[in-house]
Amino acid sequence: MQPLHAPSSSSPYLNLSFRASKPQHLTWGSFSHLKSSPLFAIHLTLQSQRDQSSLWRYHKRAIFCSGATRATSVEGSSSVSTGTPEDDVLKALSQIIDPDFGTDIVTCGFVKDLQIDKALGEVSFRLELTTPACPIKDMFEEKANEVVTNLPWVKNVKVTMSAQPARPLFAEQLPAGLQTISNIVAVSSCKGGVGKSTVAVNLAYTLADMGARVGIFDADVYGPSLPTMVSPENRLLEMNPEKRTIIPTEYLGVKLVSFGFAGQGRAIMRGPMVSGVINQLLTTTEWGELDYLIIDMPPGTGDIQLTLCQIVPLTAAVIVTTPQKLSFIDVAKGVRMFSKLKVPCVAVVENMCHFDADGKRYYPFGRGSGSQVVQQFGIPHLFDMPIRPTLSASGDSGMPEVVADPQGEASKIFQDLGVCVVQQCAKIRQQVSTAVTYDRSIKAIKVKVPDSDEEFFLHPATVRRNDRSAQSVDEWTGEQKLQYTDVPEDIEPEEIRPMGNYAVSITWPDGFSQIAPYDQLQTIERLVDIVSPTVHA
Repeated sequence: MQPLHAPSSSSPYLNLSFRASKPQHLTWGSFSHLKSSPLFAIHLTLQSQRDQSSLWRYHKRAIFCSGATRATSVEGSSSVSTGTPEDDVLKALSQIIDPDFGTDIVTCGFVKDLQIDKALGEVSFRLELTTPACPIKDMFEEKANEVVTNLPWVKNVKVTMSAQPARPLFAEQLPAGLQTISNIVAVSSCKGGVGKSTVAVNLAYTLADMGARVGIFDADVYGPSLPTMVSPENRLLEMNPEKRTIIPTEYLGVKLVSFGFAGQGRAIMRGPMVSGVINQLLTTTEWGELDYLIIDMPPGTGDIQLTLCQIVPLTAAVIVTTPQKLSFIDVAKGVRMFSKLKVPCVAVVENMCHFDADGKRYYPFGRGSGSQVVQQFGIPHLFDMPIRPTLSASGDSGMPEVVADPQGEASKIFQDLGVCVVQQCAKIRQQVSTAVTYDRSIKAIKVKVPDSDEEFFLHPATVRRNDRSAQSVDEWTGEQKLQYTDVPEDIEPEEIRPMGNYAVSITWPDGFSQIAPYDQLQTIERLVDIVSPTVHA
């Protein structure tokens, strides 16, 4: 292995050299010449399975895992019985309802590889959940066994549990390293010193203990916290000289990337260079298959934060605050930034909110900042984190609190937070994947924007004519290049795919791919009095 040398001071970017024939350690000068690239909204995914068994036991929750997408399932109706053994089994399994969406597991597409031998009374099938971190996958398995065993002709049931392959909602525009990450969750505070890194690390290890494949990306180049909070055996990032990619380090089954593992600790550089380094660290890392990538966001709402939000298809954000009014002011700016970028904030963690002594509860920093964030911005979940010396000490020792004391008060709060993140990410993915669809029976585009109860229909030709790209509208003069008569009235979309949380990509028969933001679709003239076509015998 050869150490890589820092670039000259005149170089605008850090220089990356690939001279070693095998993986080599990264130093702070190991980053290649960064080329400017258009910022685009994307959706990421996840890392390789944990090889190491859990170090602490996760207590079960009486709550079912949410279905995030509707995968192809065993064909057959769950409500109409034909008397066949397959129908009996599917009808029995359809009694298991996903409480978040009110849909049975057969309709959700969870039932796979159904095999039946009625003569022997044997039934086997696989339940493919949307995430391996389902809080009560064991109870799911138990219930499936129970309802099928109750069939009078069934003597033996074999249920196998699995999870869908890690994948984003769309991956075509993503760098290779990000194409197998299902959910990217930002942990943000927009203010330093409130415990954001502590929450990010402990949330990541909680999700890993729940069975998910997890990675952590420390996006704070000026003051990276990850090297202090975890203790991987290999404390230097390596790179693959053939693929020109970064190999993350690992601790207790969680993949880790931080500028602090690049050999020089903290950076002293200007903002544009920092944005480039963060971009390269994130997008050229071999993350592998991950269910959740946790991004420990740097403080503030400036160029670095905006760059991260625009190059990474964030699934959701968790906001960290403290009880002081000053903290609320900064956090509010961050929530507004995420709102503008169409990133849902799913939970608020109010850190250092109280401690107990002499039989009383004390609030040394006041009360109400977390509640104010929840009430003002409509964020659905609030978690109060008490002041615990062990929580701070575990961060300094290199072992997360949820690993060091899995049954402690703080660990139980992180477990609740982990369940919340799993559920909310599943809900968001399901909403996004079904937000805009084409109904061929009525030849209309159906729109139901996430976080909205309104559902409406659009004429495909009207949507195509409202394209605002450079191909349809002159960018300099604003002149309409696409004429009304250029679009046939009977045009139909060939494919509709989600583009992050803000838009869809619609592919038309002429090969044109139209980006249609939800905000624009809501302003287009709508179809009214939609009537399903009459079928004549």
